[in-house]
Amino acid sequence: MIRYICLLLAALLLLAPAALAAGTQEAPALSLYAINVRKADALLLRCGQTAYLIDTGTEDSFPFLLSVLKQEGITRLDGVILTHTHKDHAGGLDYLLASDIEIDQVYASGYFTKKEKKHPAVTALAGTGREVVWLLSGDSLPLDGGTLEVLGPLVKDEEVENCDSLVLLATGGGGTMLLTGDMEFPEEDTLLAAGLIPHADVLKVANHGEADATGEALVQAVSPSVAVISTNSDDEPDTPAKRVLKLLAKYNAAVYLTQDTENGVLITIKDGIIDAVMK
Repeated sequence: MIRYICLLLAALLLLAPAALAAGTQEAPALSLYAINVRKADALLLRCGQTAYLIDTGTEDSFPFLLSVLKQEGITRLDGVILTHTHKDHAGGLDYLLASDIEIDQVYASGYFTKKEKKHPAVTALAGTGREVVWLLSGDSLPLDGGTLEVLGPLVKDEEVENCDSLVLLATGGGGTMLLTGDMEFPEEDTLLAAGLIPHADVLKVANHGEADATGEALVQAVSPSVAVISTNSDDEPDTPAKRVLKLLAKYNAAVYLTQDTENGVLITIKDGIIDAVMK
């Protein structure tokens, strides 16, 4: 019996380090890299082994976008997500699909003002045998070590393409990021009325910080610690709007502009701690 107990204790001692390591395994960080593609959007979202590119900038900015993705070691993307069809969000998709970066899936908003056959994601995949996955409120995408939820669009806007933008909530690293595409006040108000706008640690400000979005009710609901605006004032002089900047300051958000950087703004949440770096 004593010999048996000794053998059991020895086995437990051998297993203890592995069990301890498994129990203390760190949760992966959640990061958002808002790449400086001028007055356009290209957001690299990563958590664990998962990587998504949300919007692809313009056709002209694609060579720069590709160089930044290469610098980040991106050889594969779990998905490319088009928030809506405008050229400053979807312009680089054809070139990205033709690059040597492997792309598992192309996603897009299920609501849009164009005819489906003219949607940039549909035309980009034409002849490839692949199909677009259309996203609507309530859908979710795989995110290693976190979650990626689709909050909007909740209803279709037949006239304003910006108000059919995907609105996404990424959770991971002990925090949250709200990514609002180009939604303007009508979509914003609909999501607020439905109770779908949560608090988030990081806010990707809608529509390049223009005055037609980002109302006080939204900023109060989100109460972000950090806000990032993807724009270029030379391309669009009224961005970011002074009203939007004052409102974000009122709610104590640290604001970062992609135009103030060479490559972009990298925001990371790890163990609930937010770190923002201008690269």
